[in-house]
Amino acid sequence: MLVETAQGKRLLLKYIWPASFLLSGVFVLVWSDTELWPFGPHHWLESLRQDPEVLQHKIFAALLLGLGSIEWLRLKATLRAAWSAFVFPALAIGGSILLLFHQHQAGMHGPDHMELMARIQSQHLSYSLLGIGIGLTKGLSEIRVPGQRFLAKLWPLLMVGLGILLMFYTE
Repeated sequence: MLVETAQGKRLLLKYIWPASFLLSGVFVLVWSDTELWPFGPHHWLESLRQDPEVLQHKIFAALLLGLGSIEWLRLKATLRAAWSAFVFPALAIGGSILLLFHQHQAGMHGPDHMELMARIQSQHLSYSLLGIGIGLTKGLSEIRVPGQRFLAKLWPLLMVGLGILLMFYTE
């Protein structure tokens, strides 16, 4: 994203960042709940109805796939509607707020479960704050506002920061 903004819109380079959302969406969709078929014994529909954590993971996957798809279509100039510029900010902010309410039920047993949950909630808060910042700066970089050029450089930096934080995520 940073190289693209510095170098202009090169042919394949511009597709890397929406592809990262698509790949992340597939990853979360498939590997976030390994107790589901084909990895585990549980059925998808049953788990979606009974386990709010599974449902939330699949919603997060859908958000990532939606972000990646819309931005891919915008880059291809297939989707040119003015509203499409605000899908990314809306989904980023909405997903970030939803993350504040995400609960981890599995594995929350044992002597240190309260500390573990506090650490996970702290991580979720930092991801949410960055996600809201990314959504706001990306949205504002799409319209004529003072500092638009700065915002166009800031949101990719915030994305890099989020990526670095996510690399250190542990449960």
